[in-house]
This record gives sequence, structure tokens and C-alpha cells, in this order.
Amino acid sequence: MNSSEEGKPKADGGHLAPNVESAARPRSRLGWIAVAAAVLLVIGFFIGMIPHWRQAKVAKTDTQQLAMTTVAVVSPGPGKASGGLTLPAEIKPWLEASIFARVSGYLKVWRVDIGAHVKEGQLLAEIDTPELDQQLEQARAQLVLAQANLQLAKITDERWQALVKRAAVSEQEAAEKSAARAVAAANVQAMIANVRRLEDLQSFQRVIAPFAGTVTLRNVDIGDLVLAGSGARELFHLAQTERLRVYVRVPEPDAPGAKPGQPAELTVSQVPGRVFPSKVITTSGAVSPVSRTLQVELEADNSQGLIFPGNYGQVRLTGATPSPRLVLPSNTILFRAQGLQVGLVGTNNTVELRQVQIGRDFGQTVELTSGVTPADRVIINPSDSLVSGTVVRVMESPPAPAAK
Repeated sequence: MNSSEEGKPKADGGHLAPNVESAARPRSRLGWIAVAAAVLLVIGFFIGMIPHWRQAKVAKTDTQQLAMTTVAVVSPGPGKASGGLTLPAEIKPWLEASIFARVSGYLKVWRVDIGAHVKEGQLLAEIDTPELDQQLEQARAQLVLAQANLQLAKITDERWQALVKRAAVSEQEAAEKSAARAVAAANVQAMIANVRRLEDLQSFQRVIAPFAGTVTLRNVDIGDLVLAGSGARELFHLAQTERLRVYVRVPEPDAPGAKPGQPAELTVSQVPGRVFPSKVITTSGAVSPVSRTLQVELEADNSQGLIFPGNYGQVRLTGATPSPRLVLPSNTILFRAQGLQVGLVGTNNTVELRQVQIGRDFGQTVELTSGVTPADRVIINPSDSLVSGTVVRVMESPPAPAAK
């Protein structure tokens, strides 16, 4: 080996290997630093995006909440229990009659005036009927003539019957005489009937009371022309007021409780603080399709004359005390073509429209006879566009209403 070769560095030993290792180490450190920086950058990116993602989610939730309709709900509450069913009443006389003339003529005299208490059959007025009197006289004369003709026909028939037995006359002629006798007899009966008719009409010259009562109207005076038939005016109006007929209309839900014999109390404005006992005597037996009510007739005693027919009154059916019904505010009712409805909110805040039936209207609240339960949540002031299936947000419920 030459001395010159001994002085050169070797490729696999001496000072060459340490230089290569020192150059590789900085490169490896730089790679790890770059990877760490990239990882940190990615982590920082995700950390920075989390607040933005949360904000976007919150904004989306808020948008959905704002887009959802907010409603206030109320639950049906029991109405105020009453001591009976109070209804407006129509008061009429027990008996009443409009008295007209049955014959035409002139009023000769009237015997009673308004307010007079008359008995059955008492004379109220007299009518002068000169034309009817003449017709009756004529009818009586025609009756006498018919009776004379009958007597002659009878004698003739008896003679011809005797002659036909001796063959002095033909049987045909005898039969004609018998027929003439029968015609004369029928004519007499017709004349008798006509006389009786005119006598009955003449009896109507005396206007009498058909029953005991009070004269509430006198519409004629002495000398007035009185006409019978169509177009005639009322002479007197008679009313029996010792007993009264009282009519009320009971709402359909309470109609089954109105029965004959049921006690009631009648009050009138003209006698404040006074209660008149009465009772149900009959019902119409059918609910009116127009008013959905049952007409009930009651009897009330008015022997003291404190109540006037035609007075405004109120009847309280004490025997029919309806149980308290559920009531709701008036602004919960929807008026739709399908009928009266309310909007209910279910457990999942979904709207359901339900048909309801209304009883009495108290103004700010209404009584419901069907359609809701105390557990239902009913929407207050529902919009006209509300439909079933809509999801809503519910506000805090106000206290349940009470009937006023």
C-alpha cells in the first residue's frame, strides 16, 4: 500500500460516516415538525369550526321556532251551578176569544165595556137586523103556503087511490098524484129548515159571552154597521185570567227534564220580589227544528189578579236542576262552514279541529254541551287559517274560565 493512499479518507470509515448521519438528522426533524404543524392546523381548524357550527345550529333552531305559530291555550272549566233552569216566559189567559158578529146589521146597544167581568151567557150587545127580520117573515109565509099545498096534495092523492081501485082512473095518473104529494111534503120540510136557519141567525142579534171572563176590548159603538163573514171586525175580546197559561221554550239539552207535574216558579216585573207557584201541565212533545227548543206549557194561579196577560215573565223550573257544564271563553270558537269548532293542541303540539255544541251564551264565555273534556287544551283566538295537523308552540295557559 502506497503512503499516498494511506493519507486519504475511506468511504466506510474515518471522517466520512459522521458527516452523512449529521445531515440526515435535520431532515428527519423537519418532517416531524411539518407533520405536527399540519396536525395542529387541522385541530385548530376543527376547534375554530365548532363555535360556528353551534351558532348555525342554534340559528336554525331559532328560525324554526320563529316560523312555528305560538298559541295560548286554555282548558274547559266547569260552569256555575244554578238552583234551576230560568227561562223567559210568555203569559197568556187560560181562555180567550175574539167575538165577532154572526149577522149583519147595526149595533143597537152594548151592555159591557172594557174591564168588565162577565159570566157565561151574559149579554154583551144587541144588533138590529131589519133585513134578516124580513127574510124570516117571508120564510114563515112560504112555509104556510107549502103546508097548504101539502094538504091539497094529500087529499087529491087519497081520492085518486080510491078511484084507481074501481078502475075509474089509470094507475099512471094515480102514481102522479102520489108523487105530487111527496114533493109537497119535501117542500114543507125545506121551508121548515129555512125558517129554523133564519131563527138561529136572528138569535145572534144577542151577542153573549161564551165563558166567564174579563172584557179586554170593545171595538164598536152604538149605530155602527156590523158585518158578518170575511172582513168583519172584532166586536169584543174576552179573556179568562183567574188562571194563566205560561209558555216557555226549554233548550234541547234540558228538554228531557221538562215533564208534566214538574214544579216551577213564575216572576213578573210588575210585582217585584213576588214568586207565583206554577207547574208544567204539558209539552209540545217535539223539538223545534228552527230554535232547537221544546215548547212547555205551565199553569199559574192568578186569583188575586196581580198578573196581566201579556206581561213579561221568567220561569224557573225548580225540578230540573241541570248539572254544571263546561265553559270556554267566547274567543275560542271557530265559525266554519262545517259548523262550530275549536282548535285542540295534542301532546305532540299538533292541532286538531273538533266540532262542538254550544248551550247558553254568557257573553264572555259560552257553555258547551259536547265536543270537549276538562283535559283538553283549547287554543285562544285561533286564526281563520288554522287547520288540523299544524304544529304549534304553546304558551303558558291562563286559568280556566268560569261561567258568569
